[in-house]
Amino acid sequence: MNKPFLSLVGAGPGDPELITLKAMRCIATADVILYDALASIQLLNYAKPEARITYVGKRYGCHALSQQEINQLMIEEAKGYGHVVRLKGGDPFVFGRAQEEIEAAMEAGIPTEVIPGITSAIAVPAAQMIPLTCRGISESFWVTTGTTRSGDVSSDIRLAAQSTATVVILMAMSKLEAIMDIFTTAGKAETPVAIIQDGTTERERMVIGKVKDISFRAQHAGLGNPAIIVVGEVVNLHKQQLQVSLAASGLFYESK
Repeated sequence: MNKPFLSLVGAGPGDPELITLKAMRCIATADVILYDALASIQLLNYAKPEARITYVGKRYGCHALSQQEINQLMIEEAKGYGHVVRLKGGDPFVFGRAQEEIEAAMEAGIPTEVIPGITSAIAVPAAQMIPLTCRGISESFWVTTGTTRSGDVSSDIRLAAQSTATVVILMAMSKLEAIMDIFTTAGKAETPVAIIQDGTTERERMVIGKVKDISFRAQHAGLGNPAIIVVGEVVNLHKQQLQVSLAASGLFYESK
C-alpha cells in the first residue's frame, strides 16, 4: 500500500477541459478520489481502474456528508489505501473549506498538498465575455459569498456595494432579493447584473438585467444554484461582444 497522502485538487469551474495538467496527473495516480458536486464527473475518467471513487458533494439544502464526516472519511481512506485526491470544484481555497480539511489531515499526521484550480468566480464570467476588470470601467473586483455560516447575508456585501468595483457573489441565489436591496440602498439600482447558472457547462444559462429587476428576471427564468452573480458596468461588455460577433456573422442584435 502507498503511504497516506492527501491532495486537494481544484477541478475548475465545470468544463472538464478547464483543469490543469498537474491536476490530471494527480487524479491518474490516486488510490482514492472523494469528489464534490461541482466537479465534473468526466474528470473521473482519468482515474486508474482500481481507484476507490466516492461522491461527497454538498449543495444548498442537500449534503451527502457533513464536513466533519468528509474529514473523517478522508483520513480513514488515506490510512487504509494511500493517496487520496479530494477533488473540489473551482479552486480549493476559494470557498472550498480546504483549510478545514488540511487541518484535519495534519492532526492525523497525513502529508498534504494543494493543486490550485481555475475558480468559477473568474472563469464563468470570462466564458461569457464579461471581464472583471477593464481599463476605464472597473479597476478592481470583489469576490464574496452570499451568506455566512449562520445563514445571514455577508456584511462584506454592504461594503462591496459602496465601491466602484465589480462584485462577484457566490452561493447567493437564496438571498438574491435581499442582496439586490443592499445594492439599491447604495444607489446602484441601475447597475447591470448578470447571473450565470452552471457556467462553462452544457447546462449553462444566463440572465442579464439591472439591480432593480434582476431578482424578477432570475425568478421568471427559473435560475437557481449553482450560479455566479456579477454586479458591475463590465456586464455591458457582454452585449458589446455579442453585437460584434453577430455583425461578423451578418446577423443583427437588438438590445432589450
